Amino acid sequence: APDIQGAVQAARRFHQEIILVGRDEVVRAELAKHDTQGLAISVAPASQVIEMAEHPAQAVRAKPDASMVVGMRLVRDGQADAFVSMGNSGGVLASALLGDGRLGRIPGVRRPALSTVIPNLTGYSFMLDIGANADCQPEWLAQFAVMGAAYAKRVLGIANPRVGLLANGEEETKGSQLVQTAHGLLKQLDLNFVGNVEGKDITAGVADVVVSDGFAGNVAVKTAEGAAKMLMTLIKQEIKARPLAMLGGLLAKPAFSAAGKRLDYRQYGGGPLLGVNGVVIIGHGRSDALAVENAVRVAIDAVSNKVVEAISAEIAAAQAHLDAEA
Repeated sequence: APDIQGAVQAARRFHQEIILVGRDEVVRAELAKHDTQGLAISVAPASQVIEMAEHPAQAVRAKPDASMVVGMRLVRDGQADAFVSMGNSGGVLASALLGDGRLGRIPGVRRPALSTVIPNLTGYSFMLDIGANADCQPEWLAQFAVMGAAYAKRVLGIANPRVGLLANGEEETKGSQLVQTAHGLLKQLDLNFVGNVEGKDITAGVADVVVSDGFAGNVAVKTAEGAAKMLMTLIKQEIKARPLAMLGGLLAKPAFSAAGKRLDYRQYGGGPLLGVNGVVIIGHGRSDALAVENAVRVAIDAVSNKVVEAISAEIAAAQAHLDAEA
């Protein structure tokens, strides 16, 4: 299984203890296929699984021994520093907020936001929310901006991240009522707010942090992933269709490989679920071992840079600022 292979690779690469959560006999049988000598890998039994097709909140309540619930409990009780999952993202969110092992929200946070790193022409942008909240309120978007900026500073090493609000036009008057009201709130906050950004601006590198509701954010990310995959596939098809182009393709292969690596979601591992009172990383359901390994790296970075503490402080400061303005 890619989850276990990726965990073994991460334990070897980062020299960190990895706790695998799942059905004991299944996990141990899979683990036995790998060389784990000298690695700190243990198993935390969980007899139940939240499947992709299940209703997240119902499943979490009905399955107190689900692997996601058990994993959250380990973090809550201080037996683990972070939880990483490639499973049902709704299930992970519900486990963090509702389950028997729930972490709850950081004080002051209205809603957690799922985030991701998106490659652009100058490096990458950090985008949230990309699916945790389909319907949002303006204050939530303002908080997403604060959390995203805190993560960009602490983990991505961007001293003064440019924050943009996803809209259907650069002008301040563009966007839904939600976007227009959120725009007004973002102008009041102590952020490097660069205003509205359009879909094309995300990959141009106009903003370091892009804020959106979960519906538009998810559509934007999935569209960008699909376009990148289509572009690489089309280039390969056209080169193969032309004998002379194949020669040029061989010469350009290192460049194509480098570009492909920058566009490969597996290099970015997973996205943090910001706003919950613990480090939680969610990866693609189709993740292979490399993606899992990098998701563990993202978790390590978030823990070592004290992201939860940073967000807690920034949210409190932002709320005090908004209250003072009001």
